[in-house]
Amino acid sequence: MSVLLSDRELQRYARQMVLDEVGPSGQVKLKEASVLVVGAGGLGSPLTMYLAAAGIGHLGLVDYDTVDRSNLHRQLLHTGGSVGRHKLKSARRMLSKINPYTRLDTHPVRLTRKNALALIERYDIVADGTDNFPTRYLVNDACVLAGKPNVYGSVYQFEGQVAVFAHTPGPCYRCLFPEPPPPGLVPSCAEGGVLGVLPGIIGLMQATEVIKLVLDAGQSLIGCLLLFNALDATWRQVQLPRNPDCPVCGTHPTVTELIDYEEFCGVAPEMTPATLMSWRETDRPHFLLDVRRPDEHAQAHMDPDRLIPVDTLGSQLNLLPPDRDAPIVVHCQTGARSQRAAHILRGAGYTQVFSLAGGLAAWARAGGQSSP
Repeated sequence: MSVLLSDRELQRYARQMVLDEVGPSGQVKLKEASVLVVGAGGLGSPLTMYLAAAGIGHLGLVDYDTVDRSNLHRQLLHTGGSVGRHKLKSARRMLSKINPYTRLDTHPVRLTRKNALALIERYDIVADGTDNFPTRYLVNDACVLAGKPNVYGSVYQFEGQVAVFAHTPGPCYRCLFPEPPPPGLVPSCAEGGVLGVLPGIIGLMQATEVIKLVLDAGQSLIGCLLLFNALDATWRQVQLPRNPDCPVCGTHPTVTELIDYEEFCGVAPEMTPATLMSWRETDRPHFLLDVRRPDEHAQAHMDPDRLIPVDTLGSQLNLLPPDRDAPIVVHCQTGARSQRAAHILRGAGYTQVFSLAGGLAAWARAGGQSSP
């Protein structure tokens, strides 16, 4: 054991190794384990911080986003000085302070069907800390194909979920959710909100499940969805059977390679604020559609060609360009409702519909002009 654990490591983990379920041999297992955490945000913060503190020897962290000031109430990897910087820079700085014995590999990329398998195959366990459906389905399918456990977590407002998917003989994420919800139906945390401590609670439960898998200790959440409600402080378990007809992990799978998950989830192509600025500066023809409420539009707007709240869009298509091939750029406040609107427009036959990534909030951060 002394070859693998230094005297300082033995001192660091002493209170953990005194547990019969851990011991020196278990601590060595933790040091030899490798875990990939997808997302360095609300869930990824407690996940990586406590996995590093527990002595996981190799941590991988995937994220391509930058720190926004609205992240700080729940994403404790980052501080006010990190605003505007890449999340992985502040994550590396924080995690190296927590445990210098943990090797940290950062992957500043967007997880896609082109790189997911290559990344996931390098690790023993994957922990999903993402907040969008295309990436959740991508992580699930890649874990099933690679034979890696997927420790799943999600949060919204005051409620959270935890489960272990893609671990034999349990189900995968698709057994629980065979099809994604329509775009924009489930609000993002930016629109629906989230209690700051909630990702801490759920992320710690994910970290606990990862450690139990490494140690092969206790009863893992395989085949079980754990539900938490912060308002009434209740926990509830729901048993999840494996679906033999699941297209990914079923008896006769039909999904044998990674697919286009944006298309699968009905997500419209996104346009960055920088691209929209270029279009406006060069007078490239496009129809700008604001799908927020009138009171939101009154507070700040981009002088759109038309304001049509998303809830009434389906009955007011006559207000849009008659040319179904005309480029339409849809925006809301943060990007969720614009996806729902884009789904409606594509269903009506419009072929060039773009959702403004991050909405008016991202537009403002990028220096875009708006009228009060």
